[in-house]
Amino acid sequence: MDQSDKKRRAAEAAIRYIEPGTALGVGTGSTVNHFIDLLPPLRRSLKALVASSEATAERLRAHGLTVSPLDQVGDLDLYVDGADEANPAFQLIKGGGGALTREKVLAASARRFVCIIDDSKWVGTLGAFPLPIEVLPMARSFVARKLVALGGQPEWRKDFVTDNGNQVLDIHNLKIDNPVELESRLNHIPGIVTVGLFALRPADEILLADDREVRQMPKPA
Repeated sequence: MDQSDKKRRAAEAAIRYIEPGTALGVGTGSTVNHFIDLLPPLRRSLKALVASSEATAERLRAHGLTVSPLDQVGDLDLYVDGADEANPAFQLIKGGGGALTREKVLAASARRFVCIIDDSKWVGTLGAFPLPIEVLPMARSFVARKLVALGGQPEWRKDFVTDNGNQVLDIHNLKIDNPVELESRLNHIPGIVTVGLFALRPADEILLADDREVRQMPKPA
């Protein structure tokens, strides 16, 4: 079974979390695109839809769905998104698509955060995937020097601008033994807008698709 089929099956499994009157936040990426394509028949169950990126909003609207700004909706009942990596503590690396800031806001606003992934994203330790960090353009070099001092190798994502008008550094070879501590530490570097570590607010549930089935991963103790 190819990765696209796994992503589609993980998306299908997440549909069952939508109940009548759900205020739903929708993430960004290839797995979430499958989820978006399944939403039109459920439009009557959706109290509101909030998108984590302009690309997601465009795809939702293409299906005839109404997208609302978060500040008009308030807290979300459910947020569904993918991940670039996920560990057994349900901590994530996100931001490969560059939507990490809005994704983090929606995750923090949601009562339940369901992460949908295929088995290639499940890891024992985070960090093989370069850690995305959104930075203010004027602070890019300053932040990069700070990250080098922490042992990382920053790479500027050239010719890319986030929906917020900022830039992204992808940090290679950064040791992430303690995701919570690292996220907290990076949050204090001036010029960093958002770190692509979702450890302080991890996923509540992970649906993982492999060659045989979609598994609801056991919650960490």
